[in-house]
Amino acid sequence: MMPQTMIPQRVPLRFSVDDYYKMIDLGMLKDYEKAEIIDGQLIKTMTIGDRHAQIVNKLTKILVKTVSDDILVSVQNPLRLTDFNEPEPDLVLADLTKYDGSRHPRPNETLIVIEVSDASLKYDRETKLQLYAVTGIKEAWLINLPKNLVEIHTNLSDDVYQTVKLFKLGETIKSEFIPDLEIEVDKILG
Repeated sequence: MMPQTMIPQRVPLRFSVDDYYKMIDLGMLKDYEKAEIIDGQLIKTMTIGDRHAQIVNKLTKILVKTVSDDILVSVQNPLRLTDFNEPEPDLVLADLTKYDGSRHPRPNETLIVIEVSDASLKYDRETKLQLYAVTGIKEAWLINLPKNLVEIHTNLSDDVYQTVKLFKLGETIKSEFIPDLEIEVDKILG
């Protein structure tokens, strides 16, 4: 009988968000600001194009003027979902009655998460929205640049957003979880 040859198997490295920050502090990782941690893996973020940046800037200006002082508008900062997931959404609206601002917000402190999506649309929809739903964030907005519309994902059930409302130019978005938050789509995408 011939001896069997051992074939090495690939094993992805998985580490916690805390491990990730320790590696940064120790100088083991470079350019960490261009990545997020998803399922314990470091995922390089896509380059932000001109239109993407323009939309984030418009939304930031609108939201800061519109929401109450009890809501923090956090722009392109980490959101700690679990010990192994810390994406960097384009915008997070955090509830300052629950969140003190001393660390990255958690799902139970997050009112709305917003992703501006162009080349990242498939990834944002299939990976990041799923993470937001599984961790209980009640409302997620996907600014769909290729189709020039805004998707509002709500109505969580079984860790899935059951309702998706599409808003196009000429229409007005109304948040289900921030009563006074209404924005004309033209002000975002026009």
